[in-house]
Amino acid sequence: MAAEGQTVATSGLTDFTQSAIGRKLFLMLGVAAVVAVMAGVWMWSQKPDYRVLFSNFSDRDGGAIVASLQQMNVPYKYAEGGGAILVPADQVHDIRLKLAAQGLPKGGNVGFELMENQKLGTSQFLEQVNFQRALEGELAQTIQAVSAVQAARVHLALPKASVFVRDQQKPTASVLLNLEPGRALDPGQVSAIVHLVASSVPDLTPGNVTIVDQNGNLLSDTNKKLANNGLDPSQLKYVQELQQDVAKRIESIITPIVGANNVHAEVTADVDFSHSEQAAETYKPNGTPDAATMRSQQTSETLNDNGNASGIPGALSNQPPAPATAPITAPAAPAPAANTPVSAANTAASTAATSSTPPAVVHKDATINYEVDKTIRYIQQPMGGLKRLSVAVVVNYKQVTDKKGQIKNVPLTDAEKAQISDLVKEAMGYDQARGDTLNVVNSPFAATKEIIPEVPLWKQPDNIQLAKDIGRYIIALIALLFLYKKFLKPLLEKFSQMSHKRHHTADDEEEKDEDEGSEVHLSGHGKSGEHTPYPGGAYQKNLDMAKQIAKDNPKVVANVVKAWVNNE
Repeated sequence: MAAEGQTVATSGLTDFTQSAIGRKLFLMLGVAAVVAVMAGVWMWSQKPDYRVLFSNFSDRDGGAIVASLQQMNVPYKYAEGGGAILVPADQVHDIRLKLAAQGLPKGGNVGFELMENQKLGTSQFLEQVNFQRALEGELAQTIQAVSAVQAARVHLALPKASVFVRDQQKPTASVLLNLEPGRALDPGQVSAIVHLVASSVPDLTPGNVTIVDQNGNLLSDTNKKLANNGLDPSQLKYVQELQQDVAKRIESIITPIVGANNVHAEVTADVDFSHSEQAAETYKPNGTPDAATMRSQQTSETLNDNGNASGIPGALSNQPPAPATAPITAPAAPAPAANTPVSAANTAASTAATSSTPPAVVHKDATINYEVDKTIRYIQQPMGGLKRLSVAVVVNYKQVTDKKGQIKNVPLTDAEKAQISDLVKEAMGYDQARGDTLNVVNSPFAATKEIIPEVPLWKQPDNIQLAKDIGRYIIALIALLFLYKKFLKPLLEKFSQMSHKRHHTADDEEEKDEDEGSEVHLSGHGKSGEHTPYPGGAYQKNLDMAKQIAKDNPKVVANVVKAWVNNE
């Protein structure tokens, strides 16, 4: 029974497919399928170009971004193993702004917004932990603002406060930095991050902050070994910048004279990075009293007038003096005569006094102290002092046009060389006492052209993208032509043939009916050619019909006449 039912169903399906309605239905389905495939190929060739929306995001942010894209009906796809989300290139900026308005991506670090969701009944320990997490997240987000830092993570060790001074501990911090590819932090930037973290946590000193990069290199080590020449990286950088600055100044002042690319300077700087202090005390020779400054003066004077024995040694001089016989009030001495000289009068008076007054002993002592002329000098030599400069300058030959209009390279004259040397000395700060040296050479430059390797056409990014676009359009066109030639065109031709065949079949049936009617009507004529009139005017009616048929379908009449001739 099952086999018979299957046979009946198969025969029914076959009969339906062979019927006119079944053929039309399957033909329409085939045309629709081919058109759908062609539309799909065309849409594939017109697919939009995708660009990176976000990359290197956390799983939580990725889920939130995908959910927002689905709500906005934005097509997206993954790349780089799920590490990036791609969207159509013409919508990248709009979608970024819309997601930024929603606070996406939030990043893996949680800041002080964690404190906004505190639950009722939270313990003090949990509050402290949440505060520490929030502080770590805020510090990490701040450090990530540095251009060379891709991601950062901060760990804080905050000890509990104690009332005992001896039990108090200082907080410490550890920072892990994930730097951008090909980027590095210089010591100044590392020091800035250290002080940033230390200033954000109470009682945290910069020495208790440790910074490590993603490769495990300790960046915050302040006890780094110096280089082989005894200079640390900052000192080497200072020397290089000094040399480059002097060379740039020399080239900038010589270039307007000799032209661009016609002068080259190299500088070697000997920098003293030693830190020295010196104290000197200098005494000058004694000068004249008039030029010296008096500091103190002491004068001592002794007068001895007690009448001690004096005079010529002997008996008379050792005897006491005799009592005075002169009156207490002595008469005034007579005035000297007018012609007596003053010196004679004074001599007489002094002789009289000497003879009457015993001699007195006077002792004088004088001590004068002058300031000592001395100089005390304290010299403190800072690091980075320039000890010596060595400069070498090469100048190209100058170009001169001769009478024939040809350009020739001519060396500089001695005056031009001296002028260039003087300018270089002024630009470099030449000091002969310091031991600076300068060497200016005038020599023709080698005519070398910079050879830029030409990138092949098939390796240029623009051409690669253009080739991809052209290939995509060519593949789409080939696919469309293949579908049209192999499927759509045969179906359309078959449909057209079926419609044409059906039309011809109807015409043939109509012509056959007309031929049979004509033969019946025209067979009323006798073989002898005699006319047998039909009653009621039937003959005239048939004649008019035959004329109309001959007029409308002369082919049919010709066939009838031909048949008659053949029968005779």
